[in-house]
Amino acid sequence: MEGRRLHIVIPGGSGHVGRILARHLQSRGHFVTILTRGPYAAPWRTVHWDGRTTDQWADELEGADVCINLAGRSVNCRYTPENRHEIYDSRIVTTRLLGKVIAQLANPPRLWLNASTATIYRHAADRAMDEATGELGGNESAVPETWNFSVHVARDWEAEFFAAATPQTRKVALRSAIIFSPEPGGAFAVLSNLVRMSLGGRQGNGRQFVSWIHEQDFARAIDFLIEHDEMEGPVNLAAPNPLPNRAFMAALREAWGIPNGLPALWPFVDLGAWLLRTESELVLKSRRVIPKRLLDEGFRFDFPDWPEAAQDLVWQWRTRMR
Repeated sequence: MEGRRLHIVIPGGSGHVGRILARHLQSRGHFVTILTRGPYAAPWRTVHWDGRTTDQWADELEGADVCINLAGRSVNCRYTPENRHEIYDSRIVTTRLLGKVIAQLANPPRLWLNASTATIYRHAADRAMDEATGELGGNESAVPETWNFSVHVARDWEAEFFAAATPQTRKVALRSAIIFSPEPGGAFAVLSNLVRMSLGGRQGNGRQFVSWIHEQDFARAIDFLIEHDEMEGPVNLAAPNPLPNRAFMAALREAWGIPNGLPALWPFVDLGAWLLRTESELVLKSRRVIPKRLLDEGFRFDFPDWPEAAQDLVWQWRTRMR
């Protein structure tokens, strides 16, 4: 598919990651359609869908080149029973629905990229996790129960995706780390706010690893997966050099020119997460993920190391705010 204008359909693409991809793909000359519960004014096409029933949106996939499914309720919330149900169903039900629709098309997309998460791996500070040797989590006794819930969702999500009978469509599960971009509302904005308030010290003991990826490399990795027909199955989308939280926050402080930051011990992280109506897992779970498959196939990161990535993101943020 390299070198030609593609029709790319992105179910659930109205959020932060969807906007990053839509903007990037359209800038490369592709025709982008976002399937969204609430169509909005955008420089790309938007079409209504509810993620649960087949409607006219299914026609958008007939003859399309690529489907990139990003549908799923945000995990940036408290894991109440209601929210757990929504987190689970918004991923499993939509993936199952897309599988059924794609299986019935006369001209289905040649490629289906489905969102997944690097959280699928166990809490790991001892060694790196790649696609071949990484240990999936879900039954760990020494971690909070909510962490096992997240892994349970991820494993069922991928199982539903790969169970879909779509023999004409190549499938890749995107095990993405935290995507950092210089825009309000994302993880970079949240952590940067802490740094600028002198609260950007280590979180917990600071030894947990942070897996991350710059938005530019995330978008370029999607291009790479579209162009390389030999790649299918799970693929880690993470920079090749994860680092401990203590070093991660120190590099972010340096990028902002803030010399000090108060640390937040585990109980205070839990309290802060409760006050912000989110879960402490997002900063306390150790994610040490390596993108072995991308590297083996020749992908080269523009930002393999966090200090340089943080400097670039801060520069972009300041440029936008002028």
